Amino acid sequence: MTPTHYEHYKSILIFLVTAGVVAPLFRRLKLSPVIGFLFAGFCLGPYGLGHFARGAAIPSWEPGWVAGVVSDVTLDNVGEIAPLAEFGVVFLLFMIGLELSWERLARLRGLVFGFGALQVFGCTAAFATIALALKQQPAAAAILGFALSMSSTAIVIPVLADRGRLGTTAGRAIFSVLLFQDLTVAPLLFLVSALGSLQEGVSALLLYKVLPAVAGLALVVLAGRLILRPLFHLVAAAVSPEFFMAACLLVVIGTGFFSALTGLSMGLGAFIAGLLLAETEYRRQIEVTIDPFRGLLLGLFFVSVGASLDLELIFSAPLRTLGFALCIILVKVVVTYAAASGLRLGKTVAAETSLMLGPGGEFAFVMIAAAIANMALPADAGADAMVGVTLSMFAIPLLGAVVSRLSSQTPDAELARLPEDGAAAQKAIIVGYGRVGQLVGEMLKTHQIEFFVVETNARLVRRFRRQGIEIFWGDAARPEFLERCGIGAARALVITIDHFEASEEIVAAARGLNRGLTIVARARDAEHARVLYGLGVTDAVPETVEASLQLSEAVLVDLGIPMGHVIASIHAKRENYRKLLQPKPGAPEKRR
Repeated sequence: MTPTHYEHYKSILIFLVTAGVVAPLFRRLKLSPVIGFLFAGFCLGPYGLGHFARGAAIPSWEPGWVAGVVSDVTLDNVGEIAPLAEFGVVFLLFMIGLELSWERLARLRGLVFGFGALQVFGCTAAFATIALALKQQPAAAAILGFALSMSSTAIVIPVLADRGRLGTTAGRAIFSVLLFQDLTVAPLLFLVSALGSLQEGVSALLLYKVLPAVAGLALVVLAGRLILRPLFHLVAAAVSPEFFMAACLLVVIGTGFFSALTGLSMGLGAFIAGLLLAETEYRRQIEVTIDPFRGLLLGLFFVSVGASLDLELIFSAPLRTLGFALCIILVKVVVTYAAASGLRLGKTVAAETSLMLGPGGEFAFVMIAAAIANMALPADAGADAMVGVTLSMFAIPLLGAVVSRLSSQTPDAELARLPEDGAAAQKAIIVGYGRVGQLVGEMLKTHQIEFFVVETNARLVRRFRRQGIEIFWGDAARPEFLERCGIGAARALVITIDHFEASEEIVAAARGLNRGLTIVARARDAEHARVLYGLGVTDAVPETVEASLQLSEAVLVDLGIPMGHVIASIHAKRENYRKLLQPKPGAPEKRR
């Protein structure tokens, strides 16, 4: 490989090595990997190691090869990774759209559109007022106001989850505000683009921005409704994970690219595609497929942000930069606390919410960069804002620790976990909806037990979806898919598939995610049932044993034995079989 070719791949190689080290290390330290990516980006960027790669920065007594080695591991040109890093935000917006639903919005509408709107518009007004006082133009002040009002979904949600606070009243309030912020991102990005064109006149804005954007938006929605579900049905019917992944990437990148052609942001197109797929039967599997790409590309985005952090700018004016970061946190804490108190959420909830939402967020970088590119915001003001947001985000883990200490002193009364849409919140999950699964579903309906179904047969999924059955297409053997289905909150898991190796994988994955879950699985024979018991099923039902017992019941009744005695003897025999098949305590697990 020639040196020229190496230079093209160097940045990607450095990032992949960084991701392989940062993500597991920071998870082990119980810190958000986002903080690690920001820190690593700074260290590897032109203002970190890159500073020492320049000849003047290397001490004279160092060997000459030191500069070469440092240069080889430095992201000296952030612009090389910027186009790819932008896809991190595109994939994040797609996932946000995919996770939204009318059911979730309806359930949280008071907090989302009440508290969320108060927080965002209150913070925007406060920041815009400060910007106007600092002699910024009204358009620039509005952009700064909205950008600085954003909080970090990518950091705050994992911090809350790690500390077990997502299901509390404060956790739901924080989630609702972040949800409202996510909903406003797409229109705000369009607003930033429009403000840049407003300088050319209203007619130019309408002709070159608004009309193409509206036409493109309408076309994306129309094409999405007509094409997306049939596309995924065809791909799912092929039973090829590779084709399914290709279809997912095509939808995200394709809609993003088309929306960019019409003057909208790529993120807006991906967000709309996610919304259109949110109500489909393929939603859960799409989430599982796209999530690794989102995590990797979003990590690259934060590395690029960290690489752009100029310490010389901070050290040259430490009071201004650090004061800016502190101002961002203080203004948002005060406004958020006032909004929460005004809605009577309680002092503890108001304090927790305001502290976690105080620092800036990742979408501030996107909005500010877009505003600078569209000449709607001066570059120097945008640079100061980016530095302030970056520094404020480093405070989130510390604020999370303060919140944990605060909550331990004043326990939250509501600890019920917020359920996922279409997930297993106190529902039974049936894996496989052939004849056996359908009969199980009918019996659950008879006894008024809610359930939903996971099936890999696209034809069955399509048919029963039309009949109103809550059914999703996906691979239940993947732990991440079961997590997306809410296995942690399920009442029971019933495995009816006749692919017995897959059933073993599902049992192992489900038991690892929920130790107390009731799992009932269909088994081939007594030996297979013994394997399933070893993996942790509550009950295994061997086909051969059950067929024998049913035949015995029929012949005994036909021979005139009283039904009560027959049922009692069959039940006793079934219990004997169950005890024989279950592993002895301390016995090693036997796999086939």
